[in-house]
Amino acid sequence: MQVERTEDGFRAVDAAKNAIDVRTSGWSDHTDASAPSLDAAIDALDLGNTWTPDATMSGSVESLGFPPVYAPVRDIDTGDVFDLGSGTGPLSIPEGSYALYVESRVDVYVRFDGAATIEKPRYEQLHVRFPAATPVEIGFGGGVHDEPETVTVPRTPAGVAAALSTFPAGHRTATADRSFDSMRGLPPQIAFGESVSIPDTLRETREDADVRVVVPPDLEHLFVVSPFAHYVGAEVAVDPDGRPRIETPGRTHRLPRLPEFQDAVASLLERTFYLDCAVRETGPYGSELSVAEVASDLGLDAGSLYAASPGERLDAYLETPFESVRDRFPEWHLSMSIDPRYDHVPTLSHLLANVPHVRVAESTPLPESEWLDTSLSDFYRRDASEAASVEPVRPALGPGRTHGWLAEGVPIDVFKTVPEAYENRARYLDAAGEPISVVAVLNDGDMREELDGVAAHYRERVEALGLELRVDERLTVDELASVFESRNDLVHYIGHCERDGLKCADGYLSASSLSQSNAQTFFLNACGSFHEGVELIRKGSVAGAVTFSGVLDSQAATVGTMFARLLVAGYCMERALDKSRRQIMTGKDYAVVGDGTHVLTQSQNVVGTDVRVTRRGADSFDVTVSMGAPWMAGGFFRPYLQESDETHLLGERREFTVDRSALIEFLSYADAPVVFDGALRWADALAEEIGRS
Repeated sequence: MQVERTEDGFRAVDAAKNAIDVRTSGWSDHTDASAPSLDAAIDALDLGNTWTPDATMSGSVESLGFPPVYAPVRDIDTGDVFDLGSGTGPLSIPEGSYALYVESRVDVYVRFDGAATIEKPRYEQLHVRFPAATPVEIGFGGGVHDEPETVTVPRTPAGVAAALSTFPAGHRTATADRSFDSMRGLPPQIAFGESVSIPDTLRETREDADVRVVVPPDLEHLFVVSPFAHYVGAEVAVDPDGRPRIETPGRTHRLPRLPEFQDAVASLLERTFYLDCAVRETGPYGSELSVAEVASDLGLDAGSLYAASPGERLDAYLETPFESVRDRFPEWHLSMSIDPRYDHVPTLSHLLANVPHVRVAESTPLPESEWLDTSLSDFYRRDASEAASVEPVRPALGPGRTHGWLAEGVPIDVFKTVPEAYENRARYLDAAGEPISVVAVLNDGDMREELDGVAAHYRERVEALGLELRVDERLTVDELASVFESRNDLVHYIGHCERDGLKCADGYLSASSLSQSNAQTFFLNACGSFHEGVELIRKGSVAGAVTFSGVLDSQAATVGTMFARLLVAGYCMERALDKSRRQIMTGKDYAVVGDGTHVLTQSQNVVGTDVRVTRRGADSFDVTVSMGAPWMAGGFFRPYLQESDETHLLGERREFTVDRSALIEFLSYADAPVVFDGALRWADALAEEIGRS
C-alpha cells in the first residue's frame, strides 16, 4: 500500500492499483504520540485476527472527505453504532472515543476522540466534520494482502477433501456477517504431494467445524459442493458407500447424487447465504436492509442466530420454507461451469471466497442457424475470411447473472477462462502507486473512428485514476510484441487478426511467439482473435476481450468505444463487454477470455450502476436502478431516487416513477450507462437530451 499527499488530501493505492482519495481540511502532521491509537479501532470494529493496516497516517484535521460509501462509526467504550446509512444527514456524533470504518475497494479506518458530524450532501461525497482540529490516526487496508499459505495433499478425492476442509481458515468471522464480502478471506492455496501437510498457522486459525459435508469419492461431487462447504466452514469428507449429506449439530440433511446434486447444493448455498444477509441486520453493521423482514416472516429469531455457530444457523434455516421467499432476493451473482479434474483443483482457492455456484461443465453443439448470418459476410472487415475459425458450443448454464467456463471448448454467452488467469493475478500486485498504463494500438487506418473514441474516454480518466495513456499506430511485429511483453495494465488493439496472428505493418504477431505477456488486460478488437486472446492469458495476462469471427467495422467501433468507457469507469471485464456487445446485431461474436470478474479500475461507488429509463408520458419516466457485480456478493446499496434510508442487496432492482426535472437531476449525478429507448447511452449525454426535448 502506498499513501501519497495530494493537493487536497491523500491518495492510497494498493498493489492491484485500487485507490481511494481522502480529502482533508486543516490537516497537520503529528510528530508525537498525541493521536489516538488505531489498535483500539481494530479491536472495536471486530475486524478479525487477519487484518492489520497496510499504511497509517497520523495528524490533526478539521474535516475528512471520502467517496459516498457505507461508513459506520462505533463507540469504542459502549459498542454503540452511529450509521448514516444511505441518507444524506447530517448525523451528529456526541463526545466520545470512536472508530470510523469506510468501506471501499481500499478500506479506511479512522480513530478519533471527540464529537463529529457526518453527512453526504447530494450523495456526492461523505464528509466527516469536527468542531475543531482533532487528532486522528487513519489506517488503510482491506485491499490486496500477501498470498495465502499452501496446503499439500495427495492427488486423490480424499486429498482434495482434506484441502477443502482447510479453506475456511481465511474467514474473518463465524457470525452472519460472513455474508459481507469483506469478511470472507482468501482460502489457502493447494499443491499436490505424497501426503497431507497443513501449516500449523492454518490449523490455529481454522475454527472448529460444526458442519460436516460428506460426498462420494469423486471430483464431480467435490467441486460442486466446494462453495457451500467453504462458506459454512464445513469439514469435507468422502464416503464411497453413503449418499451425499450435510451433518449439523441437530440433523443430517441428505442430498441426491449428480446430476440433481448440483441444483440441491445451489439451493442450499442460496438459502444459507441470503438468510445470513437477513439475520446480520441484528448485528452491529445493520443497514436497514429491505430483506431483513424475511427473518421474522420465516419465524427465525435473528437476534439469537446472528452469533450462533454456522451449523446452528443452518439447522434453523433448513426448518424454514425458504422457497416461499426466494424471489425477494436477487438472482445469484456468478455461476462457474468447471471440468472437474485435478489440474483445476488449485483454481478453487481463487474462486470460492466469491461464493459462486459451481457446476460440472456440459455443452451441446451450437446450430449454425443460431450463430452467424452469412449474408453479412461481405460487410465484415476485409480479410475476415482469413480469420482463425472457432466452433462455438452452447453451455448448459445454472442459475446466475454471470457465467464462467473453466473447461474445453469455445462457449457462447459466458467468459472462457483457464487456470493461468487466476495464477497470473499475483504478477500485477507489486505496482502500488504506479499509474494505470493504457496502450491503444491502431494497426488499421480505416478504424481511426474507434481509436479517437477510445482514446477520448481513456483521457477523461487520466487525472481521476492516475491513468497513463499512450497511442501507437502501424506497429511492426517486433514493436507490437514489445507492447505485450512490457508491463502494461491494458492493451487495446484495433486492427486485423488472421490465422497467423495479429496483423502488423510488416507481418503477423502470434501470441505463441511471445516470451511472456505482461499486459494485465487487453481488448483484441479484430476478426477472429479468440485463440490469440487465450494464448495471451496462458502467457501471463489476467483477462481480455476477443472476437470469435468477423465483425463489422462500424459495429466494432461501437463496441470498442463503449467498452473503453465502461472499463475505466470500474466495470469488470465481463460486464463491460456484455453491455457493449448488446448494442450491435452480431454481439455474440464478442467474448471475454480469462477471469471475466477482473476489474481494472475502481468506480466512485465501488460497484457500477445499471439504469434503465422508459418514457411513461410526456413528462413522466419509469426508472429501474440496480447495482451488482459478479466479483462482489453480499453488499448493499441505496438508490439516489429513494427517499427512505432502506438499503438493498447488490443485484436487486428498484423501480421509480419520476418527472422530467427529477430524472435530469438523477442523471447528472449518475456516472453510468443508461438503457433508453432500447439503446445504451451515457447518463450525462442523456440528461442533456431530455432537457432539450
